Amino acid sequence: MLIAQLSDCHITRPGTLASGRVDTAALLRQAVASVQALDPAPDLVLLTGDLVDGGDPAEYARLRALLAPLRPPWRLLPGNHDARAALREAFPEQPWAAGQPFAQWVTDLPDPAGTLRLIGLDTVIPGAPGGALCRDRLAWLADTLAQAPQRPTLLALHHPPLRTGLEEMDGMALAEGREALAGLLARHQQVQALLCGHLHRHIHGQLAGVPVIVAPATGHQIALDLRPGQPAMFNLEPPGYLLHRWTAGEGLVTLGAVTGDWPGPYPF
Repeated sequence: MLIAQLSDCHITRPGTLASGRVDTAALLRQAVASVQALDPAPDLVLLTGDLVDGGDPAEYARLRALLAPLRPPWRLLPGNHDARAALREAFPEQPWAAGQPFAQWVTDLPDPAGTLRLIGLDTVIPGAPGGALCRDRLAWLADTLAQAPQRPTLLALHHPPLRTGLEEMDGMALAEGREALAGLLARHQQVQALLCGHLHRHIHGQLAGVPVIVAPATGHQIALDLRPGQPAMFNLEPPGYLLHRWTAGEGLVTLGAVTGDWPGPYPF
């Protein structure tokens, strides 16, 4: 079972650049080409938020066109730059959970030894850069986990429940609900990992003993600056994505990939 995780695409309207500088559409096109070239092909492509830069319907239409070469299924989550209503309207085929305002879902992925479960959780606070898990979202997650307590599960969300030392980004983390989420993970030990975005860097941590794996951005990366008081800046170091490989015997293995044209491969 292979899951390709792309994140923080920040697609803008045609003719514009993210932050006036970054051609995020060209960089996503580059990432899509890299995923298309994978052999074996991924069983699912997961996009963990900040899909577009301003929540505009025209941006979502452009995103759909950029993703079109990828073999489905895709699973999309909103980030703090997204707009739930516009996202759901642009991608009505997504298995959005019914009867609630949040853009979240459950997907069961059959593998030779059983079924791997992937839960997408909406952490967006409209109009705010940080994230939250309110009582309603936590209750939905608890009910969803309780439905399949023996099934290995991955939980996808935009805002990581981590303190990284990237000070300004830590101020935009998952604030409300972090401790309650840790309690749920302690009680529902089928969760193998949390797959996150938002930080524009490949970062690993843990919550309640469960791995938290943050994907790099398909476009611009947050500068690695751990000095206190430094503002969040971005640079144009090589973008990338993650490939999660699940097997019943080995569990989850995550491989990092950079996109773009690089020399090689050469024999050792």
